[in-house]
Order: sequence, then structure tokens, then C-alpha cells
Amino acid sequence: MQLRRRKAANEIPTASLPDIVFMLLIFFLVTTTIDMDKGIPMILPDRGGQFKVNPENISNILINATGQILVDEDPMEIHQVYDVIGRKLESRGLDADGKPKLIVSIKTERTTPYNAYISVLDEVKRAGATKISIAEPDK
Repeated sequence: MQLRRRKAANEIPTASLPDIVFMLLIFFLVTTTIDMDKGIPMILPDRGGQFKVNPENISNILINATGQILVDEDPMEIHQVYDVIGRKLESRGLDADGKPKLIVSIKTERTTPYNAYISVLDEVKRAGATKISIAEPDK
């Protein structure tokens, strides 16, 4: 009796490959944590509310395209914003709700670096301002 020789298979067995891929997919979905970006926490006022504001209670901050900061038309560095806004908040006092009367208006140009804007916003908040107006850039 003559024995037949089997030819060796030249293929990689892939029958269990979909099962393994599915198990890896489930593993990574279960173990991955998703961090939610919280953004800038701000409470926006109701739409359409308009009222008169004493111009002395407004401090205007302009950040130009090169990142230069102007507080009430006086140029200054980022580290000076905290001190200047802090002094203005103290000098204006508090309103009936116990919040500072000073309204800080931050205005930028369209090409202002984003990190310069966020740095100024952080310094204004750190100084204690609670009434912050974000003005629309000129078109």
C-alpha cells in the first residue's frame, strides 16, 4: 500500500481572527477613558436684556493682532493686568448683590492669538471680576 503525502498548507489559519479582533475592540472600548473638555465656564445673560450702565463702571481691554494689551487705552504687559483690574475693582465698590460694579469688556481683533486672549481672560478672572463682557471683533 502506497501512502499519499499531504502537501503542506501555505496559508495562515484565519478562522478565529474575527473573534480576536472583536475581543480587542471590546477591551479597548471598556478600558478607555474619555475626558470631556469643559471649556470656559461662563454664565450668559438672558437674551434681549438692555440697561443703562455708568461709563465709569466699564473698563475696556483691547488685545490687538500682535498680542499687545491695552487697558483703557494704556499699553501694558500681561502680568500688569491683574494689578490694574484689581485696583479698579476696589475703587468702584460693590453693587446691591454684593458683586463688583466694574464691568470688564474684552475686545480682540480677528487675528489676535488665542493664547493671548485666554491669558488676559484668566488674569481678569483672577483679579476678581465677575462681570466680563466679551466684545465682538471688528469685521
